[in-house]
Amino acid sequence: MALPILAKENIVLNASAGTKEEAIEMTGRLLVQRGYVEPSYIGKMLEREELTSTYMGNFVAIPHGTEDAKKAVKESGIAILQVPSGVEFGTGNEVKLLIGIAGKDNEHLDILSQIAIVCSEEENVQKIVEATSAEEILELFEGVN
Repeated sequence: MALPILAKENIVLNASAGTKEEAIEMTGRLLVQRGYVEPSYIGKMLEREELTSTYMGNFVAIPHGTEDAKKAVKESGIAILQVPSGVEFGTGNEVKLLIGIAGKDNEHLDILSQIAIVCSEEENVQKIVEATSAEEILELFEGVN
């Protein structure tokens, strides 16, 4: 049976990270623990960040692996890390919400467009950052399955 793309076990509330690398690693570990990716995917997420920032604005970053990381993806999935205190992603770019994605084949493009729809609404991002339960976040992403 395939894993759901987003489940409440994929969401970590009230995380804190000192650096963007630490935040990306935490997001990647969640994808590994839940069975979406091989451990090598985390390195590819960090490599991607060095190439080009995954900071999207509006307190959101969408860390994911490089193009050659696809072989480390077992199933398409999303991991959400809520960091209410924020973590810096480059000067002046504060991130409070990391949405780690792993996509099989080209599924990551569909996943990205769904995330973009949810996160384009500033009030949705605020709700996710202030959420006190995984269920609250899941409700906002209902269409992402």
